[in-house]
Amino acid sequence: MITSRKGRSLTTSVFLLFVAYLFLVWLPLHRLYGHHRPTPIQGAGHAQNSIHLNNSTERYPVTSYFPLPTSPGPLPRIQYDFPAETKRERKARLKKQETIKRAFLHAWNGYKNHAWMRDEVSPSSGRYQDSFSGWGATLVDSLDALVIMGLDDELEVALDALEQVDFTTTPSSSVNVFEIIIRYMGGMIAAHDLTNGKHPILLKKAVELGEMIYNAFDTHNRMPQMRWEWSRSAQNLEIIPSDITNLAELGSLTVEFTRLSQLTGDPKYFDAVQRITNELEKSQTKTRLPGLWPNVIDADRLSFDGPEYSLGGCADSAYEYLPKEHILLGGQTDQYRSMYEKSIEAIKKHMLFRPMLKDEHQKILFTSNLVVNRGGRIHHKRYVQEHLKCFLGGTVGIAAKIFKRSEDMSVARQLTDGCIWAYDTMPTGIMPESMEVVACKGKTHCPFDQNEWYEGVLGQSVNSASAKQQVEKLIDHESLPAGVTVVRDSTYKLRPEALESIFIMYRITGDKSLQNAAWRMFQRIDKATRTKFGHSSIDDVRDIEPKLSDKMESFWLAETLKYLYLIFSEPDHISLDEYVLSTEAHPFKRPTKY
Repeated sequence: MITSRKGRSLTTSVFLLFVAYLFLVWLPLHRLYGHHRPTPIQGAGHAQNSIHLNNSTERYPVTSYFPLPTSPGPLPRIQYDFPAETKRERKARLKKQETIKRAFLHAWNGYKNHAWMRDEVSPSSGRYQDSFSGWGATLVDSLDALVIMGLDDELEVALDALEQVDFTTTPSSSVNVFEIIIRYMGGMIAAHDLTNGKHPILLKKAVELGEMIYNAFDTHNRMPQMRWEWSRSAQNLEIIPSDITNLAELGSLTVEFTRLSQLTGDPKYFDAVQRITNELEKSQTKTRLPGLWPNVIDADRLSFDGPEYSLGGCADSAYEYLPKEHILLGGQTDQYRSMYEKSIEAIKKHMLFRPMLKDEHQKILFTSNLVVNRGGRIHHKRYVQEHLKCFLGGTVGIAAKIFKRSEDMSVARQLTDGCIWAYDTMPTGIMPESMEVVACKGKTHCPFDQNEWYEGVLGQSVNSASAKQQVEKLIDHESLPAGVTVVRDSTYKLRPEALESIFIMYRITGDKSLQNAAWRMFQRIDKATRTKFGHSSIDDVRDIEPKLSDKMESFWLAETLKYLYLIFSEPDHISLDEYVLSTEAHPFKRPTKY
């Protein structure tokens, strides 16, 4: 009896341990890594439009294409020659990388289970949004991230769904050409490149989308209608380029369309964007601020006479793509080098400034926003830093290597460090969308002047006790860090730009302090934004427990978490000497021959 009781006791213990394993280990991992086939989420407006754009007749056909350069040459090395890491370093790095991967899967599974084949999941409520034509933006934008993170089973699930996407129609009345190209086309081309063409559906669907979007270029001057009235094209009606077109949107199509021409041999895509580049080149020295283009241009009349200049959301990726297109073309033309060098010299002369910090020895750089009159005089300058501007450090770093501009490397690092500072200085440890700061009067000596800061916050002289009391109350109420005069937009939208520059500068310099900064940022972002079904944008980075906005754009998976994952990857995983990363962080293979 005693033996029997001992046997039952052992059996019971083993059984209980097995049950505990199921609930504590296997089930959580199964939920995280499970590869079930999700059901597409249906809803109002999801049914396909009765109009399809298949074989429309071009009103303004191209009679002669600009030829795609087909003999790429060697380019200077970008990446640092990393030494071998120790076992301890590798273990610590892989642990952080796995944590980031789990965050990705948490958000991916939230999308997969609650918004499959829709554009976005609402991460708090579990609802969905269709922000980008309803073709499954998060699904397609994340394809290459699945490859990069080794999630092959999830990729197979996504590719099965991609077969069902019909790019010839959409419930949307207009198509945002820029967003569709960078998210959808970029995601498919990158996944194709990363898998060496293993999945034919990727290039097939990229061409299907390309054929549709190409119709947006069928205008009298071959400039695309960026908010494309696609149903007019389907009915063979004329479309006209907008007289209010953002520079970033018009100037940021080159990398995707060039790569599509490289892969298909069809020159029309490269031709389409080369025509835009030629117009930008022609106008570059004739704007109100030679070397730079205004934020808004008239694409219908090809007028570049706008007064506002910035490197923020209306302009950013047009400058980013100058060195990247040069790389993708294998340096076969000096056009993009020349355009970049004109722009960076103008940026350094007119826009770069050093903010006034309490730590005078901490050297960081931001860029200002300018309003320029027709005579070329800058009559208004705002010392504003936007999260979208944080791409610039990485762009300048890449260009410094590719174009052998070693003098610009310190600029690239200080721009990157500026964004790290902007994160660290906020109560949540997260940078706001936009804030204004006090600029240093000198470039070398810049002691912190509290009275100057107070005057910047109040917008007037602080020469009395009551004025001082008023500004101190305002600083406390607005939670303004020292040197910051106003937080114009306190939201955080899960943006990737700061991490993008950290990734690039880490791969260029090998400086592990950049990895440390990235990890610090990830932990704070994850803590502030994690929800039941993913991660959400937040309303105010100054609140320790910020309100969630129930918004998770596809770039959270496609860019932000991808950059974080790559920061803690082996340096040869998506090497900058083998790939060009698009403005949506999609890696395109740098061609060696055709």
